[in-house]
Amino acid sequence: MKDLSESRILVVDDSKDSVEVLVQALRADYKLSVALSGEAALKFVSKTTPDLVLLDVMMPGISGYDVCRQLRKRPEFEHVPIMFLSARDEAESKVEGFEAGGTDYITKPFELLELKARVRSLLKAKAFTDAAKELLAHDLRVAHDIQMGMVMHDFSGLAERAPVDVHGVLEPAKEVGGDLYHAEFLDDRHLGFVVGDVSGKGIPAAIFMAVATTLIKTHLRQLRDPARVLQLLNDYLSVDNPSSMFVTLLCGILDVTTGKVACSSGGHTIPLHVRPDGRSTFIGLDTGMAAGILPGLTFATFHLQLGPGETFVAYTDGVTEAFNPRDEYFSDERLLEHFSKPSLGPSKRLVDDLLAHVRAFAEGEPQSDDIAVLAIRYLGAAS
Repeated sequence: MKDLSESRILVVDDSKDSVEVLVQALRADYKLSVALSGEAALKFVSKTTPDLVLLDVMMPGISGYDVCRQLRKRPEFEHVPIMFLSARDEAESKVEGFEAGGTDYITKPFELLELKARVRSLLKAKAFTDAAKELLAHDLRVAHDIQMGMVMHDFSGLAERAPVDVHGVLEPAKEVGGDLYHAEFLDDRHLGFVVGDVSGKGIPAAIFMAVATTLIKTHLRQLRDPARVLQLLNDYLSVDNPSSMFVTLLCGILDVTTGKVACSSGGHTIPLHVRPDGRSTFIGLDTGMAAGILPGLTFATFHLQLGPGETFVAYTDGVTEAFNPRDEYFSDERLLEHFSKPSLGPSKRLVDDLLAHVRAFAEGEPQSDDIAVLAIRYLGAAS
Protein backbone atom coordinates (compact mmCIF):
# COMPACT_ATOMS: atom_id res chain seq x y z
CA MET A 1 0.00 0.00 0.00
CA LYS A 2 1.18 3.53 -0.78
CA ASP A 3 3.21 5.40 1.86
CA LEU A 4 0.93 8.20 3.06
CA SER A 5 3.84 10.65 3.05
CA GLU A 6 3.80 10.34 -0.75
CA SER A 7 0.19 11.50 -0.90
CA ARG A 8 -0.55 14.83 -2.53
CA ILE A 9 -3.17 17.14 -1.05
CA LEU A 10 -4.68 19.99 -3.03
CA VAL A 11 -5.71 22.92 -0.81
CA VAL A 12 -8.33 25.15 -2.47
CA ASP A 13 -9.14 28.35 -0.56
CA ASP A 14 -9.26 32.02 -1.51
CA SER A 15 -8.18 33.05 2.01
CA LYS A 16 -4.40 33.23 2.27
CA ASP A 17 -4.65 33.08 6.06
CA SER A 18 -6.57 29.79 5.89
CA VAL A 19 -4.12 28.43 3.34
CA GLU A 20 -1.19 29.34 5.61
CA VAL A 21 -2.77 27.51 8.55
CA LEU A 22 -3.39 24.39 6.48
CA VAL A 23 0.07 24.41 4.94
CA GLN A 24 1.76 24.77 8.31
CA ALA A 25 -0.33 21.93 9.73
CA LEU A 26 0.18 19.45 6.90
CA ARG A 27 3.42 20.24 5.10
CA ALA A 28 5.56 18.01 7.31
CA ASP A 29 3.50 14.91 6.57
CA TYR A 30 2.30 15.23 2.97
CA LYS A 31 2.98 16.80 -0.39
CA LEU A 32 0.92 19.95 -0.82
CA SER A 33 -0.38 22.00 -3.73
CA VAL A 34 -2.38 25.22 -3.40
CA ALA A 35 -5.08 26.85 -5.54
CA LEU A 36 -6.52 30.22 -4.51
CA SER A 37 -9.71 29.88 -6.57
CA GLY A 38 -12.02 27.29 -8.05
CA GLU A 39 -10.78 28.12 -11.54
CA ALA A 40 -7.17 27.56 -10.46
CA ALA A 41 -8.11 24.24 -8.87
CA LEU A 42 -9.75 22.97 -12.07
CA LYS A 43 -6.72 24.05 -14.07
CA PHE A 44 -4.42 22.20 -11.66
CA VAL A 45 -6.35 18.92 -11.78
CA SER A 46 -6.29 18.94 -15.57
CA LYS A 47 -2.60 18.07 -15.24
CA THR A 48 -2.33 16.35 -11.85
CA THR A 49 -4.76 14.21 -9.86
CA PRO A 50 -4.29 14.68 -6.10
CA ASP A 51 -5.01 12.06 -3.45
CA LEU A 52 -7.18 14.43 -1.42
CA VAL A 53 -8.82 17.81 -1.98
CA LEU A 54 -9.42 20.27 0.87
CA LEU A 55 -12.03 22.57 -0.60
CA ASP A 56 -13.38 25.87 0.71
CA VAL A 57 -17.09 26.40 0.04
CA MET A 58 -17.43 30.17 -0.34
CA MET A 59 -15.08 31.53 -2.99
CA PRO A 60 -15.45 34.25 -5.62
CA GLY A 61 -16.24 32.87 -9.06
CA ILE A 62 -16.82 29.12 -8.90
CA SER A 63 -18.04 27.96 -5.51
CA GLY A 64 -16.61 24.93 -3.78
CA TYR A 65 -19.82 23.02 -4.43
CA ASP A 66 -19.54 23.64 -8.18
CA VAL A 67 -15.86 22.69 -8.17
CA CYS A 68 -16.76 19.44 -6.46
CA ARG A 69 -19.51 18.70 -8.98
CA GLN A 70 -17.11 19.25 -11.86
CA LEU A 71 -14.44 17.08 -10.27
CA ARG A 72 -16.90 14.21 -9.80
CA LYS A 73 -17.61 14.24 -13.52
CA ARG A 74 -14.00 13.20 -14.14
CA PRO A 75 -13.43 9.41 -14.08
CA GLU A 76 -10.10 9.85 -12.30
CA PHE A 77 -11.88 11.52 -9.37
CA GLU A 78 -14.25 8.63 -8.71
CA HIS A 79 -12.34 7.59 -5.57
CA VAL A 80 -10.54 10.84 -4.65
CA PRO A 81 -11.84 12.10 -1.28
CA ILE A 82 -13.01 15.73 -1.13
CA MET A 83 -13.28 17.46 2.24
CA PHE A 84 -15.21 20.72 2.44
CA LEU A 85 -13.85 23.47 4.71
CA SER A 86 -16.48 26.04 5.57
CA ALA A 87 -17.59 28.54 8.18
CA ARG A 88 -21.16 27.54 7.36
CA ASP A 89 -22.27 24.90 9.84
CA GLU A 90 -25.95 24.74 8.91
CA ALA A 91 -27.30 21.30 8.14
CA GLU A 92 -28.45 22.52 4.72
CA SER A 93 -24.89 23.52 3.78
CA LYS A 94 -23.52 20.15 4.79
CA VAL A 95 -26.25 18.31 2.90
CA GLU A 96 -25.51 20.36 -0.21
CA GLY A 97 -21.84 19.50 0.13
CA PHE A 98 -22.49 15.77 0.33
CA GLU A 99 -24.99 15.93 -2.52
CA ALA A 100 -22.34 17.68 -4.62
CA GLY A 101 -20.05 14.68 -4.08
CA GLY A 102 -18.15 15.63 -0.96
CA THR A 103 -16.64 12.93 1.23
CA ASP A 104 -16.34 14.93 4.46
CA TYR A 105 -17.26 18.36 5.82
CA ILE A 106 -15.50 20.28 8.60
CA THR A 107 -16.44 23.73 9.86
CA LYS A 108 -14.13 26.65 10.52
CA PRO A 109 -12.52 27.40 12.86
CA PHE A 110 -11.42 23.79 13.10
CA GLU A 111 -9.21 22.01 15.59
CA LEU A 112 -5.93 21.11 13.93
CA LEU A 113 -5.76 17.72 15.65
CA GLU A 114 -9.21 16.85 14.35
CA LEU A 115 -8.30 18.09 10.87
CA LYS A 116 -5.12 16.02 10.83
CA ALA A 117 -6.99 12.92 12.02
CA ARG A 118 -9.65 13.29 9.33
CA VAL A 119 -7.06 13.92 6.63
CA ARG A 120 -5.09 10.85 7.64
CA SER A 121 -8.25 8.72 7.77
CA LEU A 122 -9.31 9.81 4.27
CA LEU A 123 -5.85 9.23 2.83
CA LYS A 124 -5.62 5.77 4.40
CA ALA A 125 -8.98 4.87 2.88
CA LYS A 126 -7.82 6.21 -0.51
CA ALA A 127 -4.56 4.23 -0.29
CA PHE A 128 -6.47 1.06 0.58
CA THR A 129 -8.87 1.60 -2.35
CA ASP A 130 -5.96 2.23 -4.72
CA ALA A 131 -4.21 -0.95 -3.56
CA ALA A 132 -7.39 -2.99 -4.01
CA LYS A 133 -7.92 -1.52 -7.51
CA GLU A 134 -4.34 -2.35 -8.48
CA LEU A 135 -4.73 -5.92 -7.22
CA LEU A 136 -7.97 -6.28 -9.18
CA ALA A 137 -6.34 -4.77 -12.26
CA HIS A 138 -3.48 -7.27 -11.95
CA ASP A 139 -5.91 -10.17 -11.64
CA LEU A 140 -7.87 -8.91 -14.65
CA ARG A 141 -4.68 -8.67 -16.70
CA VAL A 142 -3.87 -12.27 -15.82
CA ALA A 143 -7.46 -13.32 -16.64
CA HIS A 144 -7.19 -11.48 -19.97
CA ASP A 145 -3.98 -13.32 -20.82
CA ILE A 146 -5.53 -16.66 -19.88
CA GLN A 147 -8.64 -16.00 -21.93
CA MET A 148 -6.74 -14.82 -24.98
CA GLY A 149 -4.52 -17.88 -24.63
CA MET A 150 -7.62 -20.05 -25.10
CA VAL A 151 -8.37 -18.42 -28.46
CA MET A 152 -6.67 -19.43 -31.68
CA HIS A 153 -4.39 -16.73 -33.13
CA ASP A 154 -2.25 -18.65 -35.61
CA PHE A 155 -4.37 -20.04 -38.44
CA SER A 156 -1.52 -21.06 -40.71
CA GLY A 157 -1.79 -24.70 -39.66
CA LEU A 158 -5.32 -24.91 -41.03
CA ALA A 159 -4.27 -23.60 -44.43
CA GLU A 160 -1.45 -26.14 -44.56
CA ARG A 161 -3.90 -29.01 -44.23
CA ALA A 162 -6.61 -28.00 -46.71
CA PRO A 163 -7.65 -25.32 -49.21
CA VAL A 164 -9.09 -22.93 -46.61
CA ASP A 165 -8.14 -19.45 -45.44
CA VAL A 166 -9.31 -18.81 -41.87
CA HIS A 167 -8.95 -15.77 -39.64
CA GLY A 168 -10.61 -14.74 -36.39
CA VAL A 169 -10.46 -11.84 -33.94
CA LEU A 170 -11.70 -11.46 -30.37
CA GLU A 171 -11.86 -7.98 -28.80
CA PRO A 172 -13.43 -7.88 -25.31
CA ALA A 173 -15.14 -4.62 -24.33
CA LYS A 174 -13.48 -4.93 -20.91
CA GLU A 175 -10.35 -6.78 -19.80
CA VAL A 176 -12.19 -10.07 -20.24
CA GLY A 177 -15.44 -10.90 -21.95
CA GLY A 178 -17.87 -13.56 -23.03
CA ASP A 179 -17.41 -13.82 -26.80
CA LEU A 180 -15.70 -16.84 -28.29
CA TYR A 181 -14.64 -18.44 -31.55
CA HIS A 182 -12.83 -21.62 -32.49
CA ALA A 183 -11.92 -23.59 -35.61
CA GLU A 184 -10.17 -26.94 -35.96
CA PHE A 185 -9.99 -29.92 -38.26
CA LEU A 186 -12.02 -32.86 -37.00
CA ASP A 187 -10.35 -35.09 -39.59
CA ASP A 188 -8.65 -34.57 -42.94
CA ARG A 189 -11.90 -33.58 -44.58
CA HIS A 190 -14.02 -31.68 -42.04
CA LEU A 191 -13.32 -28.29 -40.45
CA GLY A 192 -15.39 -27.64 -37.36
CA PHE A 193 -16.01 -24.09 -36.15
CA VAL A 194 -18.04 -22.13 -33.61
CA VAL A 195 -18.72 -18.49 -32.71
CA GLY A 196 -20.52 -17.57 -29.50
CA ASP A 197 -21.66 -14.70 -27.32
CA VAL A 198 -22.29 -15.17 -23.58
CA SER A 199 -24.81 -12.87 -21.93
CA GLY A 200 -23.16 -10.15 -19.86
CA LYS A 201 -19.56 -9.02 -19.69
CA GLY A 202 -16.54 -9.25 -17.45
CA ILE A 203 -15.33 -12.15 -15.31
CA PRO A 204 -18.67 -14.04 -14.96
CA ALA A 205 -19.12 -14.04 -18.73
CA ALA A 206 -15.50 -15.12 -19.24
CA ILE A 207 -15.90 -18.09 -16.88
CA PHE A 208 -19.15 -19.11 -18.58
CA MET A 209 -17.42 -18.73 -21.94
CA ALA A 210 -14.58 -21.03 -20.86
CA VAL A 211 -17.04 -23.74 -19.78
CA ALA A 212 -19.06 -23.44 -23.01
CA THR A 213 -15.93 -23.50 -25.20
CA THR A 214 -14.60 -26.66 -23.53
CA LEU A 215 -17.92 -28.46 -23.91
CA ILE A 216 -18.34 -27.39 -27.53
CA LYS A 217 -14.88 -28.58 -28.52
CA THR A 218 -15.44 -31.95 -26.85
CA HIS A 219 -18.89 -32.55 -28.33
CA LEU A 220 -17.90 -31.34 -31.80
CA ARG A 221 -14.94 -33.72 -31.94
CA GLN A 222 -17.07 -36.65 -30.80
CA LEU A 223 -20.36 -36.04 -32.62
CA ARG A 224 -19.53 -33.97 -35.72
CA ASP A 225 -23.15 -32.85 -35.76
CA PRO A 226 -23.69 -29.10 -35.09
CA ALA A 227 -27.36 -29.43 -34.10
CA ARG A 228 -26.62 -32.25 -31.68
CA VAL A 229 -23.71 -30.30 -30.20
CA LEU A 230 -25.98 -27.35 -29.45
CA GLN A 231 -28.63 -29.67 -27.99
CA LEU A 232 -26.22 -31.32 -25.55
CA LEU A 233 -24.63 -28.00 -24.60
CA ASN A 234 -28.04 -26.45 -23.96
CA ASP A 235 -29.15 -29.35 -21.79
CA TYR A 236 -25.96 -29.20 -19.74
CA LEU A 237 -26.09 -25.43 -19.19
CA SER A 238 -29.83 -25.44 -18.41
CA VAL A 239 -29.73 -28.06 -15.67
CA ASP A 240 -27.67 -26.14 -13.12
CA ASN A 241 -27.45 -22.45 -14.00
CA PRO A 242 -27.95 -20.35 -10.84
CA SER A 243 -26.66 -17.21 -12.56
CA SER A 244 -29.30 -17.57 -15.33
CA MET A 245 -26.66 -16.84 -17.95
CA PHE A 246 -26.97 -18.05 -21.52
CA VAL A 247 -24.94 -18.15 -24.70
CA THR A 248 -25.84 -17.62 -28.34
CA LEU A 249 -23.91 -19.91 -30.65
CA LEU A 250 -23.28 -20.64 -34.28
CA CYS A 251 -21.75 -24.07 -34.80
CA GLY A 252 -20.80 -25.58 -38.14
CA ILE A 253 -18.72 -28.00 -40.16
CA LEU A 254 -17.17 -27.32 -43.56
CA ASP A 255 -16.41 -30.23 -45.89
CA VAL A 256 -13.18 -28.97 -47.50
CA THR A 257 -13.49 -31.44 -50.39
CA THR A 258 -16.84 -30.08 -51.56
CA GLY A 259 -17.31 -26.64 -49.97
CA LYS A 260 -20.52 -27.76 -48.28
CA VAL A 261 -21.28 -26.25 -44.86
CA ALA A 262 -23.66 -27.69 -42.28
CA CYS A 263 -24.41 -25.25 -39.47
CA SER A 264 -26.84 -24.71 -36.60
CA SER A 265 -27.70 -21.57 -34.66
CA GLY A 266 -28.68 -21.14 -31.05
CA GLY A 267 -30.08 -17.62 -31.08
CA HIS A 268 -26.99 -16.22 -32.74
CA THR A 269 -26.54 -13.34 -35.17
CA ILE A 270 -27.13 -14.38 -38.78
CA PRO A 271 -23.88 -15.20 -40.64
CA LEU A 272 -23.00 -14.00 -44.11
CA HIS A 273 -22.20 -15.70 -47.37
CA VAL A 274 -19.61 -13.35 -48.86
CA ARG A 275 -18.83 -13.65 -52.55
CA PRO A 276 -15.82 -12.11 -54.31
CA ASP A 277 -18.03 -10.24 -56.81
CA GLY A 278 -19.93 -8.43 -54.02
CA ARG A 279 -23.15 -10.50 -54.24
CA SER A 280 -23.06 -11.10 -50.50
CA THR A 281 -26.14 -12.21 -48.54
CA PHE A 282 -27.24 -13.10 -45.05
CA ILE A 283 -27.69 -16.86 -44.68
CA GLY A 284 -31.35 -17.75 -44.21
CA LEU A 285 -31.04 -20.24 -41.41
CA ASP A 286 -33.33 -20.78 -38.41
CA THR A 287 -31.72 -18.74 -35.61
CA GLY A 288 -33.23 -20.90 -32.85
CA MET A 289 -32.99 -20.13 -29.11
CA ALA A 290 -29.92 -19.35 -27.04
CA ALA A 291 -28.38 -22.21 -25.07
CA GLY A 292 -28.79 -22.33 -21.30
CA ILE A 293 -32.35 -20.99 -21.00
CA LEU A 294 -34.62 -24.04 -21.35
CA PRO A 295 -33.71 -27.74 -21.36
CA GLY A 296 -34.93 -30.09 -24.06
CA LEU A 297 -34.49 -27.76 -27.03
CA THR A 298 -33.72 -29.04 -30.51
CA PHE A 299 -31.87 -27.13 -33.21
CA ALA A 300 -32.20 -27.11 -36.98
CA THR A 301 -29.34 -27.75 -39.40
CA PHE A 302 -28.83 -25.46 -42.39
CA HIS A 303 -26.78 -26.44 -45.44
CA LEU A 304 -24.81 -23.98 -47.55
CA GLN A 305 -22.64 -24.46 -50.64
CA LEU A 306 -19.46 -22.36 -50.78
CA GLY A 307 -17.81 -21.86 -54.13
CA PRO A 308 -14.08 -21.25 -54.63
CA GLY A 309 -13.11 -17.86 -53.19
CA GLU A 310 -16.35 -17.50 -51.22
CA THR A 311 -16.30 -16.82 -47.48
CA PHE A 312 -18.47 -17.79 -44.52
CA VAL A 313 -18.46 -14.89 -42.01
CA ALA A 314 -19.75 -15.33 -38.46
CA TYR A 315 -19.69 -12.55 -35.88
CA THR A 316 -21.21 -11.42 -32.58
CA ASP A 317 -23.59 -8.51 -32.05
CA GLY A 318 -20.79 -6.28 -30.82
CA VAL A 319 -20.25 -5.59 -34.53
CA THR A 320 -23.77 -4.63 -35.58
CA GLU A 321 -24.58 -2.92 -32.25
CA ALA A 322 -21.51 -0.68 -32.16
CA PHE A 323 -22.72 2.87 -31.50
CA ASN A 324 -21.47 6.26 -32.64
CA PRO A 325 -21.80 9.60 -30.77
CA ARG A 326 -25.25 10.15 -32.32
CA ASP A 327 -26.57 6.91 -30.78
CA GLU A 328 -26.78 5.28 -34.19
CA TYR A 329 -25.75 1.64 -34.35
CA PHE A 330 -23.75 -0.05 -37.09
CA SER A 331 -26.70 -2.30 -38.03
CA ASP A 332 -27.21 -5.30 -40.28
CA GLU A 333 -27.75 -2.98 -43.22
CA ARG A 334 -24.33 -1.36 -42.90
CA LEU A 335 -22.74 -4.77 -42.40
CA LEU A 336 -24.23 -6.11 -45.62
CA GLU A 337 -23.36 -2.91 -47.46
CA HIS A 338 -19.75 -3.26 -46.32
CA PHE A 339 -19.53 -6.71 -47.88
CA SER A 340 -21.38 -5.71 -51.05
CA LYS A 341 -18.24 -4.77 -52.90
CA PRO A 342 -15.94 -6.95 -54.99
CA SER A 343 -12.39 -8.15 -54.31
CA LEU A 344 -12.44 -8.36 -50.51
CA GLY A 345 -9.34 -10.55 -50.58
CA PRO A 346 -7.95 -12.94 -47.94
CA SER A 347 -9.85 -13.61 -44.74
CA LYS A 348 -7.43 -11.60 -42.57
CA ARG A 349 -7.87 -8.52 -44.71
CA LEU A 350 -11.64 -9.11 -44.72
CA VAL A 351 -11.78 -9.20 -40.90
CA ASP A 352 -9.35 -6.30 -40.45
CA ASP A 353 -11.26 -4.14 -42.93
CA LEU A 354 -14.54 -4.87 -41.18
CA LEU A 355 -13.19 -3.92 -37.75
CA ALA A 356 -11.61 -0.77 -39.16
CA HIS A 357 -14.98 0.17 -40.69
CA VAL A 358 -16.75 -0.41 -37.35
CA ARG A 359 -14.19 1.71 -35.47
CA ALA A 360 -14.48 4.52 -38.01
CA PHE A 361 -18.25 4.41 -37.64
CA ALA A 362 -18.00 4.59 -33.82
CA GLU A 363 -15.93 7.81 -34.08
CA GLY A 364 -14.08 7.15 -30.84
CA GLU A 365 -17.06 6.01 -28.76
CA PRO A 366 -16.07 3.33 -26.21
CA GLN A 367 -16.69 -0.23 -27.31
CA SER A 368 -20.07 -1.14 -25.82
CA ASP A 369 -19.90 -4.90 -26.25
CA ASP A 370 -17.45 -7.71 -26.90
CA ILE A 371 -16.62 -8.36 -30.55
CA ALA A 372 -15.75 -11.65 -32.21
CA VAL A 373 -15.45 -12.30 -35.95
CA LEU A 374 -14.55 -15.54 -37.71
CA ALA A 375 -14.08 -15.70 -41.48
CA ILE A 376 -13.65 -19.02 -43.35
CA ARG A 377 -12.72 -18.65 -47.02
CA TYR A 378 -13.04 -21.72 -49.17
CA LEU A 379 -10.38 -21.90 -51.86
CA GLY A 380 -11.73 -24.90 -53.79
CA ALA A 381 -11.27 -28.63 -53.64
CA ALA A 382 -7.72 -29.83 -53.21
CA SER A 383 -6.18 -31.22 -56.36
